[in-house]
Amino acid sequence: MTTPRIAVNLLFFVNGFVHANLAARFPKVQELFQIDNGTFGFVLLASSLGALLAMPFTGWLIIRNGSRRIAIASVFLYCIFVPLVPLMYVMPGLTGLWAVFFVMGITAGMLDVSMNAQAVMVEQHYRKPIMTSFHALFSVGMVAGAGCGALFVKLNTTLFLHLNIIIAISLACAAWAQYYLIYDKPAEKKRDEPAFRLPNAAMVSIGIIAFCCMLGEGAMADWSTNYMLNIAQAPAALAPIGLSAFALAMTTGRFFGDAARARWGHQKLMVACGFLATAGMIIALGFPYPYTTIIGLFITGAGLSSIVPIAYSIAGNTKDLPPGVGLAMVTTVGYSGFLFGPPLIGLLADWYSLRIALGLVGVLFVIMTLLSARYKS
Repeated sequence: MTTPRIAVNLLFFVNGFVHANLAARFPKVQELFQIDNGTFGFVLLASSLGALLAMPFTGWLIIRNGSRRIAIASVFLYCIFVPLVPLMYVMPGLTGLWAVFFVMGITAGMLDVSMNAQAVMVEQHYRKPIMTSFHALFSVGMVAGAGCGALFVKLNTTLFLHLNIIIAISLACAAWAQYYLIYDKPAEKKRDEPAFRLPNAAMVSIGIIAFCCMLGEGAMADWSTNYMLNIAQAPAALAPIGLSAFALAMTTGRFFGDAARARWGHQKLMVACGFLATAGMIIALGFPYPYTTIIGLFITGAGLSSIVPIAYSIAGNTKDLPPGVGLAMVTTVGYSGFLFGPPLIGLLADWYSLRIALGLVGVLFVIMTLLSARYKS
């Protein structure tokens, strides 16, 4: 494994690690600020808006500055703002919390785009598909982050100390990685291709599949700990293990997804994954007890693991669109599900219940499975 590949893997790992640590402590954030699910949904919406605003401009920044500079700046800024979350309680309050999440969304959106740009260059160097392995490292970071979250909860560590410890680790990783990322010269960037074009019916289907999958992934990342704690009535130290089980299954599936696709083809694998994801949600929602929920979340994670990489692969290799245009469309639609799903779940949970809100995610998994079965390239 080359040093640039290790460096990019570290960026993906840090992204997942920081996010999962923070997500594992979301119930503590709600307790600290004394806010309900609906209000916290608006806080998460701030992060979503920040990311969606940043993503289009990040492409422009990469053209003029190179993805390496943007990746380094965004990962450091992201890490710097995370420990500010608990400090907003003693200073501006809820408005400050919203502002911090908005800025974190901007930096996270910039990091998502720039680290994937670095991953593409590494993949071009290898001259073989390795993109899934990078996303597997994001899942490894999620597993490690959820595990750390559970540990710090069990140790009764303050939120501020917890976040500062994990940020120190993440900054050390980023500091090493910055020296080995690929230098891309801005002058060599190509700008003669359109960013978007009206998609055909096949791309619309793939976009919706990615949307349903990533909305489910975002919902599990941000609300599974809350569900474990308040619906499944799990002990505080056990609650983050649901997220850890989900992330572990995602990681395992991504490491073996390429081999499964080579054996069964992308359509059969997407349908099978859709069935798994739906079955997992039925178990978690139908039997809301700590260990059955953990099992359900694990099955759901296994089901979701390979769908988005397959969707990206199909979009990037479509013959009806110029290179990158189909991928840009599917990526944008998919990320919108990941970003706006958690705030929507928060609003529905406040109006009805978290169990009913996550039931909507199960319905989307059924739609995702049906579209996968009907898909024709």
